[in-house]
Amino acid sequence: MQENNAWLKLIPPEVGHYLAGFADGEGSFIVSLRQRPDHTLGWQVVLTFNVAQKESYILSQFKRYLGCGRLQERKDGVYYYVCANPQAIQEKVIPFFQRFEFRSQRKKKNFSIFCRIAEKVFRKEHLTSAGLSEIIRLREELNFGRGRTRKFTQIDYEKTQKENPQRLYAKPRAFRKERHAG
Repeated sequence: MQENNAWLKLIPPEVGHYLAGFADGEGSFIVSLRQRPDHTLGWQVVLTFNVAQKESYILSQFKRYLGCGRLQERKDGVYYYVCANPQAIQEKVIPFFQRFEFRSQRKKKNFSIFCRIAEKVFRKEHLTSAGLSEIIRLREELNFGRGRTRKFTQIDYEKTQKENPQRLYAKPRAFRKERHAG
């Protein structure tokens, strides 16, 4: 992805491993779909990494060492660190977790799927019907299990891609000029 990862070498290993371990338990890699009529296919793919915690200090360390993202507080007093900037995901988040690897098999799997989806987005494959379909298929494997919620599913996407059966063989109407008596 990004060749210039000198910033990664500046992160003390004990800090990098601590943050990776913390994200292993409390972090999430999310791929959201948003309906967007201003997009060619009518859908936007949003890549997000976040971590939630009742204490903001540890989350501030993600912002400090990754050099991206933002801290927010929910109404219930829980803080979260979130990064949804595609360039920051590509240049900071993914390289960080490639260097400071997860220990749990579940998080390794989710990170691997997230990286595959992200790579497709970075190559602009999400702008083609086949590419977006593959991203949505991969997304179904991400964070599999209890508690996962999706506003839009693969079925929602497929419904928007079906042709109107009454117009399958219709030809565009020819433009006619009205003749005015005059």
